[in-house]
Amino acid sequence: MDIAIPLYDRFTALDAIGPYEVLSRLPGAQVHWIGHEARPYATDRGLRVVADATLEELPHPDVVVVPGGTGTVSLLEDERLLDWIRTAHETSQWTTSVCTGSLLLGAAGMLEGLRATSHFLYLDRLATFGAQVTDQRVIEQGRIITAAGVSSGIDMALHLASRIAGETIAQAIQLVIEYDPAPPFDAGHPAKVDPEIVELVRRRARVPA
Repeated sequence: MDIAIPLYDRFTALDAIGPYEVLSRLPGAQVHWIGHEARPYATDRGLRVVADATLEELPHPDVVVVPGGTGTVSLLEDERLLDWIRTAHETSQWTTSVCTGSLLLGAAGMLEGLRATSHFLYLDRLATFGAQVTDQRVIEQGRIITAAGVSSGIDMALHLASRIAGETIAQAIQLVIEYDPAPPFDAGHPAKVDPEIVELVRRRARVPA
């Protein structure tokens, strides 16, 4: 099973690494890091991840995982990447996104009329592509699965693992990575925090209300 994760400058590390940690453990799975060029790509926090192949070298993966990040907005008219997403989706078993990666699925014309999610700061932008936006953490619509912001990529990948290999394997993967969240604060959704915290996040991300 070929799993493709397209990289680009200023993607968010956990958007890609979280699903990688889960999906790379599926029996028979091989994860491919790909990009416009086979080179290192810097995340939006400075970490570098190396793409080992170009987009065109893996046109028909079994699974697509499109990560988000601050770099997605500059790629919404990048026809080379959007064409790759469209072509890959024609034959993929699953096409997925994490965080603002769903904006790229939307720009590729794949979310029209479908329920989909993204980072909460970008739900309005996602709606411009005809998606029926929701703030749910993981949304499955046919062969397309979208996940909300950053950490939700782990949840999405475990959901996908259960679809591919069954719940027993998915639970075994969850156990081996000891994914048993117990955060110190119940602050992982904008509805759970004071409005000033939401505004703080919005200001720091420079995303208008």
